[in-house]
Amino acid sequence: MYPEHLTAPMKMELTDNGFTDLTSAAQVEEALAKEGTTLLVINSVCGCAAGTCRPGVLGSLAKTEKKPAQLATVFAGVDQEATAKARELMLPYPPSSPSIAMFKDGELVHFIERHHIEGRSADMIAEHLVAVYNEFC
Repeated sequence: MYPEHLTAPMKMELTDNGFTDLTSAAQVEEALAKEGTTLLVINSVCGCAAGTCRPGVLGSLAKTEKKPAQLATVFAGVDQEATAKARELMLPYPPSSPSIAMFKDGELVHFIERHHIEGRSADMIAEHLVAVYNEFC
């Protein structure tokens, strides 16, 4: 587990921008079962999370009127129970941190794995997500 003083600012980058911090399996199940669309970010301490994932996600929300109804996040290496439940609901995709998932009416409809985040700019990730919002929201 990572120390809180290290991860708190990384969590706050999302929670200060409307994301609900899910820390238990029950919270994940409840959030992802809701009707409508839910964007779930698997947050991480790795460089691509800070460099492109979080900025890309936040940029996507600023670029469009069409947005997910609910924004949520779990933190890999911190919220272990919540992350495990989220990953279970993202099968058949393997564990990936950071990653971004779109759920609609409780079903996974789009998933962006770490290897789709690494090497891409925040703007590229934002544009990808805008296209996802246009399709599913």
